[in-house]
Amino acid sequence: MNTLNPLRMPLSGRQVIEASAGTGKTWTLAALYVRLVIGHGRPDNAGLGPRQILVMTFTEAATAELRERIRKRLHEAALWFDQIQTGKTTGNDPFLQKLSADIPADQWPLSASRLHLAAQAMDEAAIYTIH
Repeated sequence: MNTLNPLRMPLSGRQVIEASAGTGKTWTLAALYVRLVIGHGRPDNAGLGPRQILVMTFTEAATAELRERIRKRLHEAALWFDQIQTGKTTGNDPFLQKLSADIPADQWPLSASRLHLAAQAMDEAAIYTIH
């Protein structure tokens, strides 16, 4: 069994995450989504929008929850990147701390902008249920 590190997982090709209930799948998917939106770990640093990211899950309830949790995480990350520019972040978020440390400071405003736009566009997100 491999331990998944959402900050280092490759963001190209197809990736499958399998895990039992209560193991952090939704948190991990939201973290990966944030990375895709800002282009972290992509060779060209090109961010993707919600229409360009496909997420599949197994139940309609999980799909609805995932959509809302991703929207919330995008919003939290956008606020983080807004705040980090001023040096006044609120809260202690190890994932966002490590993520922002990986991104040059001159890219923080672009990251915040991409995250805000993605959070607003989540109604168009490609998050579907496998039937």
